[in-house]
Amino acid sequence: MNRNGTIMSGEFALNYTVRGQGQPILAVGSSVYYPRLFSEHFYTAFQLIALDHRGFVKPPRPLQPEDYTLDRIVEDIEAARQALGLKDLVLMGHSGHAFMAAAYARRYPEAVRKLVLLNTAPTNSPQRQQQSLAFFQDTASPERKRQFEQDIALLEEDLAKEPERRFVHMCIRMGAHSFHDYTFDASPMWDGVYTNMPVIDDLWGRSFAEHNLIPLLAELRPPVFLGLGRYDYLVGPVSLWDPVDERYGHVHKVVFEASGHNPMLEEPEAFVSALSDWIRE
Repeated sequence: MNRNGTIMSGEFALNYTVRGQGQPILAVGSSVYYPRLFSEHFYTAFQLIALDHRGFVKPPRPLQPEDYTLDRIVEDIEAARQALGLKDLVLMGHSGHAFMAAAYARRYPEAVRKLVLLNTAPTNSPQRQQQSLAFFQDTASPERKRQFEQDIALLEEDLAKEPERRFVHMCIRMGAHSFHDYTFDASPMWDGVYTNMPVIDDLWGRSFAEHNLIPLLAELRPPVFLGLGRYDYLVGPVSLWDPVDERYGHVHKVVFEASGHNPMLEEPEAFVSALSDWIRE
């Protein structure tokens, strides 16, 4: 079943896309981008409900900082959950959206049956970003580094043409940091994705830098699937998550050995298998 819709959260029109069959999973992010990340194999096992957040929708008016706090995003997710009639929720957050999903699970633990966090760092602090850059410099192959240098050299021209799509262009030009296949061109996946840069800048630059998911995971009640990519140079290395050990009995940590930032795309069968086994537990 494929369908699209819109949910009003206050003044904000949040679009969503429903695709697939099986266990519903609500994924916060972009209703345009995220359905493109998952394979047909995934859609035979799960039903993805991809929900926009305020960084991916056109604003109803000039925005103030209080319009796009993490707390506001959490309440948007709750409004969507109620509007869609979702109970015993399996909630997914990938990359920066993991902070949104985890914050929701902390505030509404009774609504979340299971929580899926994919390809995120524990924090987006400047220190952690430097750790990821050092990981790339220390361990990436010469070929991967050359590809990155070629790609990132094109960013200045991209930004001159479309400064309002800075987030998109950065994601595309960081492909050598993002994919196991460092030559992969992700630009078609971003076609038609609207970005509200003040919202994204504040969430990624301030809010996610102030939060650390490792102590938060210790507080969460729902079981957590933590999926990571061995070649994810954007938020790696996976050793950043070493403090999440056997003491975190409710956290199931999986490292996808032939993936970067997107194991659902790069190792689709292994991803579906691991997620299916965990959800059935």
